[in-house]
Amino acid sequence: MKPDLPLARRDLIADRLASGQAVVANDLAIEFDVSEDAIRRDLRALAAEGKCRRVYGGALPLSPADRPMAARIGEARKQKAALGQLAASTIAAHELVFLDSGSTNLSMVDFLPEDFDLTVATNSIDIAAAVLRRPDLKLIMVGGSVDPVVGGSIDATAISAVSDMSINRCFLGACSVSNKGSAYALNPSDAAFKRVLLAASQHTTVLATTDKFVATAPHRVASVDAIDCFVVDSDLPSTTCRTLARTGTKVLKAKRLT
Repeated sequence: MKPDLPLARRDLIADRLASGQAVVANDLAIEFDVSEDAIRRDLRALAAEGKCRRVYGGALPLSPADRPMAARIGEARKQKAALGQLAASTIAAHELVFLDSGSTNLSMVDFLPEDFDLTVATNSIDIAAAVLRRPDLKLIMVGGSVDPVVGGSIDATAISAVSDMSINRCFLGACSVSNKGSAYALNPSDAAFKRVLLAASQHTTVLATTDKFVATAPHRVASVDAIDCFVVDSDLPSTTCRTLARTGTKVLKAKRLT
């Protein structure tokens, strides 16, 4: 099996990864009758497009939360916008608001209230760029080494900067949320950054699309008693909403935008 064009071969590999299959470079080289170097170039290109995670000898398919921020931004726009609009309505005037890196938090920027004298801090390049397009908002960019999957800075420099802040309201990103309301991250460095962010914040809200309640991630960021509010999608089961509400955490359910 030898497609005429490298792009056709790459598409076939991408299809397998999208179906949940892991791929091995040596096996692909034999199957397509090309060198392993050619397959490695394919896998590097697919990883750069957010379609796989490179591992020794091949590549693994990505879970939704595994993919780079740049690959997640264009997905479920209406769903994320509904959450962003509702979350933005909870902000009070003159607050220092921290938007943790994440495509759902990015959706908030367009809905941040005008004439509130808001200062927005973020560790996300995409969120910072969106805030810069709003002349009514003040911006604090938390710097450091940028993690391409997270889409922002989560290293020691970023942790040090956040630990010195007094944040009125934080919108914390989460890769996974348990049915009991604990928030989790895939990346241990991201989890460590989020814990410091949580400690520096007076009020913490998590925007969670429904898929976050079925996703899994290994590093716990916060238990439900550390989260003041969840903003959830309209299709989150009522039983899950009631379970969260019983913990004393506020639950706001967004209406899907048309």
